[in-house]
Amino acid sequence: MEQYDVIVIGSGSGGLTVAYTAVGLGKKVLLVEKSKPGGECTWSGCIPSKTLIHIAKEMAVIRRYQPDYSVNTSEVLAQIRETILSVYAGETPEILKSHHIHYLNGFAKFVNKNTIEVDGQLHTGKKIIIATGTSPFVPNIEGIDEVAYMTNESFFTAETLPSSMIVLGGGAIGVELAMALNDLGIQIDLVEMLPEILPSEEPEFGKLLHEIMVRKGIVVHTDAKAVSVANGNNPDGTKADGVGINLTIEINNEQILIESKSLLVAVGRKPNIDGLELESAKVGYDRKGISVNAYMRTSNKAIYAVGDVASKYQFSHMAYAMGVIAAQNAIFPWKRKMSYKHVAWCTYCTPELARAGLTEAEARQQYSNNVRIYEHAYKDIDRAKTEHTTEGLIKLITNKKGKLLGATILGERAGELICELQVIKTLGISPTKLGKVIHPYPTYSEALSALGRKIMIDRLVNNWVVKLFRK
Repeated sequence: MEQYDVIVIGSGSGGLTVAYTAVGLGKKVLLVEKSKPGGECTWSGCIPSKTLIHIAKEMAVIRRYQPDYSVNTSEVLAQIRETILSVYAGETPEILKSHHIHYLNGFAKFVNKNTIEVDGQLHTGKKIIIATGTSPFVPNIEGIDEVAYMTNESFFTAETLPSSMIVLGGGAIGVELAMALNDLGIQIDLVEMLPEILPSEEPEFGKLLHEIMVRKGIVVHTDAKAVSVANGNNPDGTKADGVGINLTIEINNEQILIESKSLLVAVGRKPNIDGLELESAKVGYDRKGISVNAYMRTSNKAIYAVGDVASKYQFSHMAYAMGVIAAQNAIFPWKRKMSYKHVAWCTYCTPELARAGLTEAEARQQYSNNVRIYEHAYKDIDRAKTEHTTEGLIKLITNKKGKLLGATILGERAGELICELQVIKTLGISPTKLGKVIHPYPTYSEALSALGRKIMIDRLVNNWVVKLFRK
């Protein structure tokens, strides 16, 4: 039986972070992976999807000036796979071993509180960290097992893409892929069960993005329940395997048939815990994932969990942050808490939708009337005018003293712009300071400087000394 200081199960963003951190601190580390190092982010998530989005944006520009231009989706998918392999080149088993990480390919399951079994071999760890991530959740729809649907895991292994597709799910994955595929010239029907797409975001931003999608030619069905799915028909009306997809949805008690060449299921994620035998290790969990405390520790004091399998924030950057905390807590006697006070993310639709902190509803719930709202439209940004990207809005939420509580941006380069706001929010700097910082012209970031000046002027106007002077 091999013994280690730290055993890591799963080699996505969280698992790799834990392994490298522990090795860097001089510990003997075993990293176990059932598939390939890199996890979902490398193989079917961040890397391939953002490559697709980038290519799709370029194709959209070409098609704007050449409407009849036909995109070769086989070449697009081949380029995406090249990008995946270029990233994987820095995560291979050989690379891991060169950094003194013991790597083992196989499925791990617990046999007791500190021992796992991999392909019949036992391995013991003083501390064990679970980072197994999540997988696509497939809903129980009538006929779903009889059709060749795709998820994000199988999507990027395809050799070519069809002329039309139904995207089931209006969350981040569904919206990102729907808009990218639309830019490639593929006809898209997006089906969302809730009243609006991206339901966890600011309502007005979801509605604005909905309008943009419709203007781009995407057919969006909201408040729509998927009832059944079946293979499409042959020209003579008989059922045919693989010819297409017929999805029946229900809206306002009326059933509607959607016909398409293919179906992409993107309705949510489920934790990868099946087969781990967590009961043998006395590790608590539920249908949402593994339960951890603020120190990333499970109900077993020797076992920690990080990333999507243990967090409501299913982002690679959050898995990384959790991984650093867990690795340090597993090794050092002093413990650090994982804070979720300053979390930011971006949905890479077209245009991007980024957020840091609270929504307006959340802010009003916590701070009552002690809330101020400041907005700046993309149509008022000169750089947006030059690039024909004037659809969008920046919204800042502060308290009466000007402290930033939350921010949402829908527009070009929102993912980059939110970082400046995330910095001042995390460091507790007033957004008014942005109004005093010289921003290059013409840039999108000028809007943040303008918002800083708006907040500064508002605070001055409402200052009691200024009011008295004006009176």
